[in-house]
Amino acid sequence: MLMHHGIGLDRFNHLPRTRAIHALYECCCNVTWAAKLADGRPYPGYRALQTAATAEIHALSPTDLERVFDSCVHEQVSEHSTAELIRITEARILRMLGPEDGYPDY
Repeated sequence: MLMHHGIGLDRFNHLPRTRAIHALYECCCNVTWAAKLADGRPYPGYRALQTAATAEIHALSPTDLERVFDSCVHEQVSEHSTAELIRITEARILRMLGPEDGYPDY
């Protein structure tokens, strides 16, 4: 379960750097990846964050990719590929941010 669940893009963009890294680390268990994304803030939209996340996954070394897959013990992993890691990471980022339109007011 993510500690940073449904925080929204605006709140994510305004987190202190260390908190943003922590939130992103929950999505892809790689500190370098998380730090690069945190340093790329603010993101204008969900797609911009997802695009940056994908680009940084492609920059991971094969050793880093295997380490990240080792952290996916609670995920349905069909293969150890970059495409599979992108799928998992995108889903985790969406859970972290919550719905793009926000949650309804009750």
